[in-house]
Amino acid sequence: MVPEKLINEFVERMRGAAGTNLLAAILYGSAAAGDYVADYSDVNLLCVLGETSFASIEALAPAIEWWGKQKHRVPLLMSAKEMRRSADVFSIEFLDMRRHYRVLWGEDVLKTLEIPMRLHRAQVEYELREKTILLRQRLLMVSGKDEAKWELLLRSLPAFGTLFRHALIALGDAGAGSKREAAAALAGKLGIDASVFGELLDIRERKKDRKTAQVDEVFARYLKLVEGVTAAVDKMLDPAA
Repeated sequence: MVPEKLINEFVERMRGAAGTNLLAAILYGSAAAGDYVADYSDVNLLCVLGETSFASIEALAPAIEWWGKQKHRVPLLMSAKEMRRSADVFSIEFLDMRRHYRVLWGEDVLKTLEIPMRLHRAQVEYELREKTILLRQRLLMVSGKDEAKWELLLRSLPAFGTLFRHALIALGDAGAGSKREAAAALAGKLGIDASVFGELLDIRERKKDRKTAQVDEVFARYLKLVEGVTAAVDKMLDPAA
C-alpha cells in the first residue's frame, strides 16, 4: 500500500534539484513502521540539507510541486545543524522518527542525533493541550456533518496516540510499542477508560464498520478521553498545580 515507486521518483527529483546540498532523504512514520493506511496516513519524509538559503530552497520548488500533485504533504526540510540545535525542543518528533524510519538516500543522520530530554515533559503537555483545543474547534466546524466528524476523529488518532506514548515516557514508563498499547497502558496508569481509542483504531484499520456506531456518542467518549488524559498528565507531572 505504501507508494514506493512515487517515493523513489521524488527522491531522484530532489537529488537532481538539490545536488550536493541534499545530505539525506528519510522516510519515517507509518509508511516506515508498516501500519500505513492509504486513506488516512501521510507519507512522511525528512530531507536534510547542507544549507537552507532562499536560493537553495527555491531550487527545490519543481520537485516539491511535483510531489504535491501526487497528493502528498510537503516533506520536512531542515539543515543538519538545525536538527542538532533543535533536538531539545522537538524531542517528541525526533524520538518518534527514530522509532521507525528508513534512509532512502544519503547519511543516517537520525542514528547519531542526540536528543536531550530536559524539555520533553513540557512539550508533551503543550501538545496535548493544543491538540485538544484544536479538536474542539474543528468539531464546531463540522457540526451536523456525520461524515466530516468521522474524518476528524480518524485523522486525529495518530497524533493523540503518539502523545499517549510520550505521556507514558514522561511518567517514567518506557513507552508501549504501538499506539493501541500505549493508550491502554496510559489508561491503566491513570484510571481512565480508553476503549474508544481502540474502537476508532479498528474502524481506521477497517476491522470494524463505522456504520455500526453512532458518531456523536463516539466523539463524546473520545473528547472525554483526551481531556481526561491531558488533565491527569498535567496533575501527575505537576502535583503542586
